[in-house]
Amino acid sequence: MHAGCWSHSRRHFHDAIKLNPGDAAATRVVVAIDELFAIDAEARERGLDPEARQALRLEQAPALLEIVERRVKAAQAQALPAGALGKAARYTLALWPRLTRFLEHPEQELSNNLAENSMRGVALGRKNWIHLGSREAGPKVAAIPSVMETCRRRGIAAREYLGAVLPGLGGVSIQRIAELTPAAWAARRA
Repeated sequence: MHAGCWSHSRRHFHDAIKLNPGDAAATRVVVAIDELFAIDAEARERGLDPEARQALRLEQAPALLEIVERRVKAAQAQALPAGALGKAARYTLALWPRLTRFLEHPEQELSNNLAENSMRGVALGRKNWIHLGSREAGPKVAAIPSVMETCRRRGIAAREYLGAVLPGLGGVSIQRIAELTPAAWAARRA
């Protein structure tokens, strides 16, 4: 499942506003996107679980999404295609099915900024991994920070996890790999 990030879409419209602070069309879109985020902020303030948050989303978001889409299309109609507003509108409309996917999946966040920020080290280290000797080595080495970050976010002692999983990894069939993820390993220990 591919999902879109509302923060990225909002950022494109915000960039259009930076270039033209009087851009009413871009401002209207940003205000409407902010209202989407306000739904999830309300859910967090109320301490709602994912299912209750989803009920709140389904109650409030569909009408708001219609407004956002209408405003984006109106902005696109008045914007130059190569201008910041035109690009922002085209970006958002091209990703619309992915941007609205959060209505189908309670666990999905509106923004992937948290995930991106947690993986920033992977992006920063990418240039170092180019020189590992083979084309296949880079992606394999890049998986290590992903596992480490997963351990960190789940509160798992990475050294303990790796010490338990790595020694027997060579003899594990590919069908059983899912049993060795940090989440599955921690669940078996609980």
